[in-house]
Amino acid sequence: MKIESAVFGGGCFWCIDSVFRRVKGVKSSVCGYTAGQTAEPTYEDICRGDSGHAEVVKIEFDSDVVSYETLLKILFTIHDPTTQNRQGNDTGTQYRSIILYSDDEQKQATETFIASITAKFNGPIVTEVEPLQTFHEAEAYHQDYFTNNPGNGYCQAVIP
Repeated sequence: MKIESAVFGGGCFWCIDSVFRRVKGVKSSVCGYTAGQTAEPTYEDICRGDSGHAEVVKIEFDSDVVSYETLLKILFTIHDPTTQNRQGNDTGTQYRSIILYSDDEQKQATETFIASITAKFNGPIVTEVEPLQTFHEAEAYHQDYFTNNPGNGYCQAVIP
């Protein structure tokens, strides 16, 4: 077993988290915030849109079971990487498409993957690719949100 991590953003973290929790080989998925300037961001800071942080998920996965490239394929299937600071009705910098790599291998794999799929989209891919600096775990009520709040109308409309 080889445990690695990946940090992805592509809209509401409840949605991204819900998908990755169901992938064979994913050991955990944690909602959080990163890539901003607020030292200890809260959900309220993120919602104001002035913290600079993106809603992301940190995925721990067994790379002997699921590859980083497969996780990238899933990410680019479940969100639109051509919309700047928007996914569906969610707008703001916190919903931007972003991949935060942990090493040069992930950086190279991400850049190669994006280059290989660019022609499949009607517009340019605007996904940010940058090194992970600090990951801030989101408040407890955001974790595994869809499972814990199956009646939430937003989740019922977007996640399935």
